Amino acid sequence: MNELVARFVSNVGIDQPTAEKALGIILDFLQKEGPADKVQALIDSLPDGAALLQAAQESGGGMFSMGGLMGAGSRMMAAGLTMGQVQSVTKETIAFAREKVGEDTIGEIVGSIPGLSQFV
Repeated sequence: MNELVARFVSNVGIDQPTAEKALGIILDFLQKEGPADKVQALIDSLPDGAALLQAAQESGGGMFSMGGLMGAGSRMMAAGLTMGQVQSVTKETIAFAREKVGEDTIGEIVGSIPGLSQFV
């Protein structure tokens, strides 16, 4: 199991399939909204990161889904997470990313996405 997915299961209390969906949705959101090179470095640092991202992109959000931060949150709630769990997986992802790619890279990603800093 991916180390970050394992942290979601352990620290947030969600099952592995839901944790994988949530991570894929977060990566999809970051790829669409953040600086491409920084987000790609993050994806590359995660075992199965590209596969989870692809699965999230294939599942999409539906024809009338909204984008941005609200859209990502809505997709995670549709996958079975509560609002508190959405916030927890987001914080876990950012904390893990800091460990893997460093504060500077994560600071650039978070700083480039309006509203994200309020959730991390």
